[in-house]
Amino acid sequence: MTQLDDPKRQFLADLFDTAVAAADPRGILPDMLPPPAKGRTVVIGAGKGAAQLAQTFEALWPHPYEGVVVTRYGYGASCHRIKVLEAAHPVPDQAGVEATRALQDAVQGLGPEDQVIALICGGGSSLLPAPPEGLTLADLQELNSALLASGAPISVMNDIRKQFSTVNGGRLAELAYPAQVISLIVSDVPGDDPGAVASGPTVPGRRSAEEVLEEVAARGLELPSRCMAYLKEAAQQPAQDAPSNTTTHIIASAGLSLAAAAEAARGRGVNAWVLSDAVEGEAREVALVHAALARQAAQSGFPHPAPLVLLSGGETTVTLRHKGRGGRNSEFALSLALAMEGQAGITALAADTDGIDGSEDNAGAFVDGRTGAAMRAAGVDPRGALQRNDAFGAFEAIDALFHTGPTGTNVNDFRAILIGDLPEG
Repeated sequence: MTQLDDPKRQFLADLFDTAVAAADPRGILPDMLPPPAKGRTVVIGAGKGAAQLAQTFEALWPHPYEGVVVTRYGYGASCHRIKVLEAAHPVPDQAGVEATRALQDAVQGLGPEDQVIALICGGGSSLLPAPPEGLTLADLQELNSALLASGAPISVMNDIRKQFSTVNGGRLAELAYPAQVISLIVSDVPGDDPGAVASGPTVPGRRSAEEVLEEVAARGLELPSRCMAYLKEAAQQPAQDAPSNTTTHIIASAGLSLAAAAEAARGRGVNAWVLSDAVEGEAREVALVHAALARQAAQSGFPHPAPLVLLSGGETTVTLRHKGRGGRNSEFALSLALAMEGQAGITALAADTDGIDGSEDNAGAFVDGRTGAAMRAAGVDPRGALQRNDAFGAFEAIDALFHTGPTGTNVNDFRAILIGDLPEG
């Protein structure tokens, strides 16, 4: 993807490419597709990699089919019979509303001999806005913006989003009943809960409105007033049982991608330590923990001597304090740069596996012990940039942004911290 002059940065970029390749639908789908149905096969999908999944499906499926998927603007792919729609992410728009209706229309009127193959990956929550009666798209836009700025874990965000949708939380699968729904999911959430990916449009099971209301209160979250009123009213309604017509498979995840990156590192003579594939928390705070682990490993040689690469995945969050430019991986990287300032022999990459980190066009950024000094020499105060949530601007000033473009998949954050020098050859 990216050609770099610095061998250490190139090594980290190669590990990123390996992690992304491990989640490439072209290598995963062939073994996961169901047999053809006696009746119709309808393909639906949502997420930042949904078009690539649909394109791969078409190359593999020799039987009759039809379908529609929705992806983020600029993430489309050419398909023959599956209609690819594009909409806004991370804040939904009218195109998303219309795309959601197209998916709903596609699964209605099916019978017990029909099947729905659902291709689901990260980003679907925003791409499938379906406001319930009494709420509007503007309400969902305000809700999404509030959640994205709240610093709440993605699992909590998705539990809340499910309450304000007529498709998420398994409701799209309910609409397809009595047809069988087979969900093939690329997980971008810590713990790989299939119901949390894209807020689970085809995965049964959701928390009650009463439970979500308690969660909102316990965390002190401020939801828009119209949404709070709707949630309080929904909490008074009895829960409904969902029909059983679903089968769910996680076909790619952060854990599998990190394992592939670790194997690639070892193949090049570099020890690898996978810290976790389910890291959550405030990005700048998570960076401090990673910096402490990196320093300890560099000083003690535990758990492996250098050269050593520390790997982690999951999904951090950012509490917006100012309207700067960047995303959670860039913010992680900037905080890491400050924590590792002056530390020799450590180079790091933090990036989003879908190729876009937050509000700009970069996947993430590179860091080493000289990053902070380089920013100051370029006229940027790195600590001030962190406080302004402007990690993108800080890294842009020193040409340390990592660009890949859309990757066609999404298994969330990828963090790699290289300790020591690369083996010769």
